[in-house]
Amino acid sequence: MVILGGAAVTVIPRVAPLVVLTRFALPGWLHAWLAYVPVAILSALLATELLVEGGKLALKWRELVAIVPVFVIAATMRSLLGAVAAGVATIAVLRALT
Repeated sequence: MVILGGAAVTVIPRVAPLVVLTRFALPGWLHAWLAYVPVAILSALLATELLVEGGKLALKWRELVAIVPVFVIAATMRSLLGAVAAGVATIAVLRALT
């Protein structure tokens, strides 16, 4: 029951808006606005991961260095797997060296 309840709590908020919104034609301005939501969420997650530690502003130098090859691979190759692999490899090397 706990697993089914957890699944329902996870799936319903994700599926319900999708099901409801696909039945309506969205206005152009709303569609354009919604296009920025993933970028905004990713930016917020990335900023907190790179710049916040223990609830305080802190520059995490390893992560800031590792983001460079991630952005380069993501921009040039357009490969999510390649970008993730570059980030993991860079962090692994930086942690092994320091």
